[in-house]
Amino acid sequence: MPQHTRRLLLKGAVAALAAPAIARADAWPTRPIRCIVALPPGGGTDATGRIAMQYLSEALGQPVVVENKPGAGGTIGSDIVAKAAPDGYTFGIATSSSHAAAPVFRKDLPYDPVTSFTAVTMIGTTSYILIGGPAAGAKDLPTFIANTRAQPGKVACASLGPSTLGYLLTRQFEQIAGLKMIDAPYKGAAAVYPDLMNGTVAVMLDNPSGSAGLVRENRLTGFAVTRPSAAVPDVPTFDSLGVKNFEDVFWYGIVAPPGLPPGIAERVQKILAQALLSDPGRARLRAIDVEPVVSTPAAFGATMVRETKQWRDLADRLGIKPE
Repeated sequence: MPQHTRRLLLKGAVAALAAPAIARADAWPTRPIRCIVALPPGGGTDATGRIAMQYLSEALGQPVVVENKPGAGGTIGSDIVAKAAPDGYTFGIATSSSHAAAPVFRKDLPYDPVTSFTAVTMIGTTSYILIGGPAAGAKDLPTFIANTRAQPGKVACASLGPSTLGYLLTRQFEQIAGLKMIDAPYKGAAAVYPDLMNGTVAVMLDNPSGSAGLVRENRLTGFAVTRPSAAVPDVPTFDSLGVKNFEDVFWYGIVAPPGLPPGIAERVQKILAQALLSDPGRARLRAIDVEPVVSTPAAFGATMVRETKQWRDLADRLGIKPE
């Protein structure tokens, strides 16, 4: 058989194999879609994900059912997404914790934060805020630092578990400020807020998406933020209070199982870019202190690769080893 004939046959075979995927992308969706939020209802991740999925549902004309699958700092729900069929009917809300920080802490992580998923788009970013209740024994950051430094190993600091970025940054804050606190792990931020208010735990490094209202109502104290926050404009930055090099932010994004047809990923990205960057979309996200940031699938994947290395390097400096 002549070589050019073989090449034509090969091209035809490749086109035939690609055709079903293209057809699926064009016809999709024909039934309801589910979106896995790997944390409990009531926190910032849940709120951000639900806003994005409402816009996606309206644009596609199909229900998008949000399912909360909490546990292990968001890794249980993320693993469900990684193992689902890549047919466009399962998506997940990825975060800095589940897809950048988790590999730093867990040797047995059941997925690779990059290769086990199709990156679709980033949704937005938010600052971190140190919040506290009566057990903090202070109403401003310098006083809290001084009091906590004087009683090492006695002040309880809540976290969403040792596989989250909040936990890693809390350890960094302790090192910078010369503190030693007790880690009190929770499954979700919504469960922490009552315990902060009743004095069960003293503080938590949170994102303002879930706690800004409690700070504005003076039910919790906002000690400092990693960057200025429109949701809590009266809370100073760590930098302005002398805690330098503590300015990181938290991101949210959309992922799907590996092998999702590119046409579906691109369609979801375009829908969310149009919705979340519109004036109403920006307003809804900014109301929960999320700054809209929409990226292409390739750019979002590159962010996950870069930050996974960044947090691994930080963990090495802090002497934190995966377990």
